[in-house]
Amino acid sequence: MAKMVKAETEAPRIARLRRQLLSWYGRNRRDLPWRQSNDPYAIWVSEIMLQQTRVAVVVERYQAFLERFPTLDSLAMAAEQEVLALWSGLGYYRRARMLHKAAQFVAGQLMGKMPVTAGELKTLPGIGSYTAAAIASIAHNESVAVVDGNVERVLCRLEGWEAGGRSGGTALRRRIESVAAQLVDPTRPGDFNQALMELGAMVCTPRNPQCLTCPLTSHCATRGEHKTQPRPRMLSREVGQALVVRSSRETGEGTERDGSEVLLEQRSAAQTVMPGLWELPALLDPNVPAEDLRMTVRHAIMQVNYYVRIRSVLEEEVDRFTVAAGERGWVRLDKAAGMALTGLARKVLTRAHLLPTALADAIASQAGLDVV
Repeated sequence: MAKMVKAETEAPRIARLRRQLLSWYGRNRRDLPWRQSNDPYAIWVSEIMLQQTRVAVVVERYQAFLERFPTLDSLAMAAEQEVLALWSGLGYYRRARMLHKAAQFVAGQLMGKMPVTAGELKTLPGIGSYTAAAIASIAHNESVAVVDGNVERVLCRLEGWEAGGRSGGTALRRRIESVAAQLVDPTRPGDFNQALMELGAMVCTPRNPQCLTCPLTSHCATRGEHKTQPRPRMLSREVGQALVVRSSRETGEGTERDGSEVLLEQRSAAQTVMPGLWELPALLDPNVPAEDLRMTVRHAIMQVNYYVRIRSVLEEEVDRFTVAAGERGWVRLDKAAGMALTGLARKVLTRAHLLPTALADAIASQAGLDVV
């Protein structure tokens, strides 16, 4: 594809590229729940959730999140722990905290009215150039380009550049942004941006791109994989956690109810990763004898693969087997599903069949949380 330096000489080619991409998108776009709405708040939630998280995971959490917080005001009025509970499993919890803070700022300082333009949206906590452009173009039809990892890859291949995305440095990033701004369709910027991201996600993939079915093959200088910096290798760590469950009996209003409680520990607010979330107590020794092993779980957090051994520990043996770190509390299992659990804690309790209801039902109906 010729270098897109002079827009006036490239106008026919760019117009054809836009038509071909939008036509392909109309036939092949995935039916995702956030594409059924032009509500800037709903689009904002989806874009924050989709950052560094698989689409399949986001679909379920997005719907539960909007059932509980259907409006910006409802999110602003919620307690942070309740917001984190619905975010559990999506990871990168700072996103949820910043989303919550931004909603409170809009509700309190902007009379509940979200900014409209990409430039104004970037003044909100947690909203950068990408998210601002996505909201402004999809919800408000602002002619501004969205550049994420998928778009970077597509444009690098179209232009024949050997590096993908930020790994090529600031100069490459600026060239990518310049081309993206030139290509965006001014009449349908939201659809065009989504189409380019969809193409990168479904066709122009990092490995084995489907060039034979790509609508932009005739424009592409690469037509296949291109040289990129290798991804950093994942680190591995072995850890152990204790699953401590006890039976309890709750009395109230003249009746008694059987139940069970699990021992959870809250991460310190000073922690750089997942501060304030609840998890299972850590074992002093992660090397659990085979006869005491309840389960093994693999769990990835950022660039680390954790291989976790879970040991069932009796209440009276907690001090003997675990490391005392944060604040601990006994939590009824029928309450635990709606707490701000770490993704690993939720995974373990689910696999142990200790959460009483399906995740979506448990959190969507959650209103107030009690920790014993």
